[in-house]
Amino acid sequence: MNPALYEASQNLSHGASMLISNYVFPNDLHVHWSMMIVLYPYITGLVDGAFIIAALYYLFDVKSLKPIARFSLLFAFAFLCCATLPLLLHLGRPERNFNMLLTPSPSSAMAGFGYIYAVSMGVLSFIVLFVYRPDLVERGKKAKGFMKLIYRALTFDSNDLSEKALALDGKIIRFLVGLGIPVAAVLHGYVGFIFGGVKANPTWSTPLMPVIFLFSACVSGISAIIIAYIIIRKMGGYSVDSDCIRTCIKTLTGFFILAFSFEMLEVFSHSYLKTGYHHMVEGLLNGPLASSFWLWQVKICSVVPLILLGCMAFITLKDSIYTFIAGIVSCILLLQVFIMRWNVVIGGQLMSKSARGYTVFHPEWFDKEGIVAVIIIMLIPFMILFVLGKIFPFWAEERKGGIQ
Repeated sequence: MNPALYEASQNLSHGASMLISNYVFPNDLHVHWSMMIVLYPYITGLVDGAFIIAALYYLFDVKSLKPIARFSLLFAFAFLCCATLPLLLHLGRPERNFNMLLTPSPSSAMAGFGYIYAVSMGVLSFIVLFVYRPDLVERGKKAKGFMKLIYRALTFDSNDLSEKALALDGKIIRFLVGLGIPVAAVLHGYVGFIFGGVKANPTWSTPLMPVIFLFSACVSGISAIIIAYIIIRKMGGYSVDSDCIRTCIKTLTGFFILAFSFEMLEVFSHSYLKTGYHHMVEGLLNGPLASSFWLWQVKICSVVPLILLGCMAFITLKDSIYTFIAGIVSCILLLQVFIMRWNVVIGGQLMSKSARGYTVFHPEWFDKEGIVAVIIIMLIPFMILFVLGKIFPFWAEERKGGIQ
């Protein structure tokens, strides 16, 4: 036999075996749930975590969180206003989302977000209005014309600031916050439920998915509040309340330990059970996701913050150093949660239903769901927060040098 022909046949045979062992179905070549679906749970997570901080003060009376409680409510409200934007951009016909309201289907899991979102927005709006009613009443007394009507509507046409009226406001706020905690939990736990309910994807189909999403949401929201509080206070020339930062870090530490433990528990469960798709999940984590999962999510953005949080818990640090490290840890954990969302949403789709191959995903810069679109959507809540700050003061009565 001609040696050249024999070598060509061997190369052809080897190429065919490689093609079979890495076979990807045509409908699995493209990642259908892309960056907007990564951003959607990330934004709702920021809402939940920020609301937790406010709830600890208004419902559980954690006094040290008073300086940041009002700001946390506005932060949560600003991001909740934008929670639907990633989904609307992802839809080919976003105007059809109104069909959910015109032809309601309570049994639809996908439509469930619309109903939960509406309840969350209503509850959070009323909490903000009751918390800020004294400020709105004072501004309404100075307003004239149309603005006076606006303030009357925002204050429920009540300018009574007596002790009895304020005590009633406090009871209403506690009731609404108590109602808002399960609503916020359902808002983000629902996201994990949607992914966990996709039985055809072995990396998603686990009862731990709602729990992981919920705890990681608290981590990202609290981290964002810490960073925003430090930056805004420093830029405004005001002092940072060290007791407030320490309480936030202690709360963040608890939620992060739970979130990271459940994330690793899911991986170890797949490894121990060794179900039919275990070889594919293992190949995914050690192949396409080896860098983003093991290096970035676990080693850099999870182990490093755990070490820093441990040092902050057991070593006495000056307030300035403690605040600086708190900001660094919060930034890393924000990145950790985003990478976790990426690995779940994008990474879970890299595995073909053929169980014999993986696909790839490269985000575009100027695509409808590209990097620029993600940056713009993340900037919009901060613009809303800036406008809200002109109407609702972030902090209580203050002067430079500290909160009064």
